[in-house]
Amino acid sequence: MVGERIKRLRVQKKYSINELADKAGISKSYLSYIERGIQENPSLQVLSRLARSLNTSVEDLMGTTGNETDFDPNVDKEWLHLIDEAIEHGISKEQFSFYLDFIKFRNRGEIE
Repeated sequence: MVGERIKRLRVQKKYSINELADKAGISKSYLSYIERGIQENPSLQVLSRLARSLNTSVEDLMGTTGNETDFDPNVDKEWLHLIDEAIEHGISKEQFSFYLDFIKFRNRGEIE
């Protein structure tokens, strides 16, 4: 669970819940909900802020670090880096999806 990993890293770094919430720019209550598993699906933007504040990666918080079999071996690592970069810059899933739809629409006009 992502909340357990965040709490473990927070305690390892000797941050109080208030300190980590301030560093990540999120509310103390929201961080508490994440750590206790009440909020099970924080946004990628929140995860990115927490990862940055804990000097780790979103993948580590999600429990996918170090196990390359978690990713399709056919996926170019450059794509994964681009996705991480988009998350770090605050691009939401909805914005990313909108952009993909735009590209599909634009490309459809080129094919016809």
